[in-house]
Amino acid sequence: MPGLLPGGQDPDEVRARYKPDVIKGDMDSVRPEVKEYYSNLGTKIVDESHDQDTTDLHKCIDFIAKDSSVADKSNLSILVLGALGGRFDHEMGNINVLHLFPNINIILLSDDCLIFLLPRTHTHMIHIERSIEGAHCGLIPIGMPSTSTTTTGLRWNLDNTSMSYGGLVSTSNIVEEDKVTVTSDSDLIWTISLQN
Repeated sequence: MPGLLPGGQDPDEVRARYKPDVIKGDMDSVRPEVKEYYSNLGTKIVDESHDQDTTDLHKCIDFIAKDSSVADKSNLSILVLGALGGRFDHEMGNINVLHLFPNINIILLSDDCLIFLLPRTHTHMIHIERSIEGAHCGLIPIGMPSTSTTTTGLRWNLDNTSMSYGGLVSTSNIVEEDKVTVTSDSDLIWTISLQN
């Protein structure tokens, strides 16, 4: 039957099932008919085309942070699908958003990996989910060098190690244990591969 998705699902029923509460951004990449479709379903459309100084992701995270009913933002977790694997400038903009909202757990996800920020404010314990996450990982100082980073649970652990662009960065490392600890004097990006 034409117009049906694999498995015989009606596309309009699928779209209605996954209706967003809000569509927010500068609206430069949404087709008018898509915007109208979701508006007619009751989705709130927030056009911020006047703001060209922040990315769409920044606008959305800011909206969630301000409008969330979660009082303690450190308990708020946001999973961003499709945040990696496209244009490099967009990826760097998304990584910048991690630094702009260090008190919110934002996870950027692609088909191949996930990344999140490890703020320098405390020691991090990362529990590896082996059924989902792969072995390859990295710790990358972005924003400022680290003069002291220490890890456990990796094949090549760091011991009060300095890291910076133009110097050492811990890429192509391997997770050896189910729990990885990281302590650093600077914010770091944690990245880990996903099982394919």
